[in-house]
Amino acid sequence: MEEKYNIQLSKVIEKFNLETLYLPNLPQNIFIDCSRVNRPGLQISAGFFDYFEPERIQIIGLMENQYLTTLEASERSARLDAFFASKPAGVIFTSSLAVSDELIEIAEKYGVPLLRTAERTSEFMAALIAYLNVELGPRITRHGVLVEVYGEGILLLGDSGVGKSETAIELVKRGHRLIADDAVEIKRVSATTLVGRAPEIIRHYVELRGIGIVDVRRLFGMGSVKVTEKIDLVINLENWQDGKMYDRLGLEEEYMDILGIKVPMIVLPVCPGRNLSVVIEVAAMNNRQKRMGYNTAEEFNKRLMESMGGGND
Repeated sequence: MEEKYNIQLSKVIEKFNLETLYLPNLPQNIFIDCSRVNRPGLQISAGFFDYFEPERIQIIGLMENQYLTTLEASERSARLDAFFASKPAGVIFTSSLAVSDELIEIAEKYGVPLLRTAERTSEFMAALIAYLNVELGPRITRHGVLVEVYGEGILLLGDSGVGKSETAIELVKRGHRLIADDAVEIKRVSATTLVGRAPEIIRHYVELRGIGIVDVRRLFGMGSVKVTEKIDLVINLENWQDGKMYDRLGLEEEYMDILGIKVPMIVLPVCPGRNLSVVIEVAAMNNRQKRMGYNTAEEFNKRLMESMGGGND
């Protein structure tokens, strides 16, 4: 069963500068554990609560608010009472809408947090969902290094001592950025995107055997580090094995499944004299080129086939 995470309501309030109309408890003691949100038009207008998920934050915008104003006072009170009785995780009014004392009293009756924002509904919902996806997304921690190379997030994996940290330092010296060394916290923030970061206690630090712990940010400047980065490519570093057949053309696509998302993966053999940082730079640019629709290996194979076919005429 997938582990669920939560976030304090106080962080949501601070992030979006929300106005507090009513809170049943201190916001740091109220937790949100669902990244999905809902506009309760169907619940308010028709009283249809089948499949209603109270753990979602509920957004009331101009449409829902205007509908409420068309109801008789007794009917409006009954609709709102039924809605708040479902105990939603929180209700947020958008567009600085006026909130009546009657509605606040009903929220108090059922202990439902009531908030307000000046933002328009669509823009606010998009920003809130994106934020909650990041904060509440499923996550794992992998032993490895995460660097940004030419805008590509590269996750370096491999056995301890294979040279991941040394390669990361060389890449930083060449103008790229470090995100995490030794432990990479990976979150799935959408159906197609993984984001990695370092645990706070070791953020911006790298361990170099024989030297110890170094602070990359202080040694190389603020431009050498980054807090988070998406993961576009996994590079598995392994010691060169004589007799093993390594990919020479790049026609075979390999992937690593991380939290249900397939990430392109390549295996790089490590041996003395091989400049890994340059090879990783080329791998990053090649991966970016593939995502933009051009595959060098396929193009080369196509030319080769055409050449062989022409030679048989």
